[in-house]
Amino acid sequence: MISSSSLPFMKMHGLGNDFVVIDARDGQIPLSQGLVRAIAHRQTGVGFDQLAVIGNGSGDAHLTFYNADGSTSAACGNATRCIARHLMNETGASELHLTTDRGDLYARDSGGGLTSVNMGQPRLEWDEVPLAHRMDTLSLPIEGSPAATGMGNPHCTFFIEDVNAVDLASFGATHEHHPLFPERTNVQIAQIIGPDHIRMRVWERGVGITLASGSSSCATAVAAARRGLTGRAVRIDLDGGTLAIDWRDDGVWMTGPTMHVANGSFTADFLASSL
Repeated sequence: MISSSSLPFMKMHGLGNDFVVIDARDGQIPLSQGLVRAIAHRQTGVGFDQLAVIGNGSGDAHLTFYNADGSTSAACGNATRCIARHLMNETGASELHLTTDRGDLYARDSGGGLTSVNMGQPRLEWDEVPLAHRMDTLSLPIEGSPAATGMGNPHCTFFIEDVNAVDLASFGATHEHHPLFPERTNVQIAQIIGPDHIRMRVWERGVGITLASGSSSCATAVAAARRGLTGRAVRIDLDGGTLAIDWRDDGVWMTGPTMHVANGSFTADFLASSL
């Protein structure tokens, strides 16, 4: 439960995709939408793209994710990598079995400070993404013919000539709420640089523009491979840095750096004002 005096947290990021992480393995922590939004506020809280809670599960830990607007998400790839690195440092393990609302995820130390996580198989059927009705997920009836991919959360990927030529704030906000996506969607704009190289920018549902997104990178790599634009192993350059994505028989593996920035505690006054 939340202490009457404070609530410890960790601040982490993966390529600038930043997270507040709360370790709840010693007891349940009730997080209201209001408290999540208060923590997310970058002027009056701490600020984050996603908040992650570490709980107990059937594997090494169970992860629960919240967006900045207080809504939940079944998957968050970069947060999963950050927490996996923290748990590996804590236990000395080089491989982990994590559970999420997305399902079972497996993480490993890839050496050189890099952490990999298997985000599972992409969901490619219309009702798995999900979309509003039956359609070809590789070419949606939206201007620009984007692809839809489910990675535990919905994704809409546009392949364009120049990602810097798009007003992503307007473009992302409009398409996040497109009626074809009943649960809203993450929006990616992607530029093919070469057969194994993609430049991508991302708008995350419930958050806005972010410097990176792990699940979005996986979705874009899958969509590019399905269209024959790239192979199944690609480098994706995001605003915050580079991820390696490899769509294998056992799932979509994502590899990149992580950073544990700081530890802190929310004060009793902040918690009381936000609950």
